[in-house]
Amino acid sequence: MLKNLFRSRERSRPGLALYEAAVAQARQPGFYRDLGVTDQIDARFELYTLHVLLLVMRLREEPAPNTQAGAEAGQDLFDVYVSALDNSLRELGVHDVTMAKKMRKLGEALYGRMTAYEPAIREADAAALSTGLARNVYESQDAAVAEGLAAYALAARAKLAEQPMETVLTRPQWPEVAA
Repeated sequence: MLKNLFRSRERSRPGLALYEAAVAQARQPGFYRDLGVTDQIDARFELYTLHVLLLVMRLREEPAPNTQAGAEAGQDLFDVYVSALDNSLRELGVHDVTMAKKMRKLGEALYGRMTAYEPAIREADAAALSTGLARNVYESQDAAVAEGLAAYALAARAKLAEQPMETVLTRPQWPEVAA
């Protein structure tokens, strides 16, 4: 009885695998070759954030009886992403003295992107999504430069919505990246 009290409880932690799936997809050459995303740290952050958001949205929308499990998986993915950002900053040489300030700034950027993109994605508003993606990913005021990426994001949302939660958790299927 006492050994059960002190045993660590295993719980499903899908966040790491989901984060790895988001990163792998965001690294697809088509984003850089066909859609004109620059292969620099800021643009990669934007693509990682977009893919994490797409997965989190999909999981939070899981219908009953798996609503709670979907929400928990989405939160776990978000937590893993924030932790990965923290680790990346440390690897880049950010010291503990400035870490809180840098993480706050990065957290604000992450939250800002997610709150800007989510309504446009939810409403399938390609124009609004293109505007946000142009500003953040392409550093441009011309929404036309991000139309391909916005179309991809909306196609990804639709494709993820078609998949059962088990597939999304183990091997999410993404649309092809093309201009």
